[in-house]
Amino acid sequence: MLFNSLEFCVFIAIVFPLYWALNHRWQNNMLLVASYIFYGWWNVTFLSLIAFSTVMDYYLGLGIYNAKTTEARKKYITWSVIINLAILGFFKYFNFFIGSAYALLHKFGINTELIKLEILLPVGISFYTFQSMSYIIDIYRKEIK
Repeated sequence: MLFNSLEFCVFIAIVFPLYWALNHRWQNNMLLVASYIFYGWWNVTFLSLIAFSTVMDYYLGLGIYNAKTTEARKKYITWSVIINLAILGFFKYFNFFIGSAYALLHKFGINTELIKLEILLPVGISFYTFQSMSYIIDIYRKEIK
């Protein structure tokens, strides 16, 4: 959904008044749903990726917040960073590393067909990943609940 499209005009005409009509608790929930609709409009396939990341970091954030020891808090933040960077790395660099491995093997005379995925890079994945990690880090530092 482009910002200068008729679909976006209809979308914002629904979301904006709905946001102001709801109380604070429901505003955030409505914005989450609206954000998923907006993101899924472009390619619904990647909606599961964003939903997974949201749920994963929400529960890891709860784990950090409720952890009794520093060791437990470190475990949760470590898992969040590893999973987030793994998702980002897969989508951004998988084909690069496979291509490099193929070229290296070819230099040594090994001709093989390696897996090459035709992966479409999800829009805003870097931004979303680093925002999500920032949320987890803020919880870890006890700057937010």
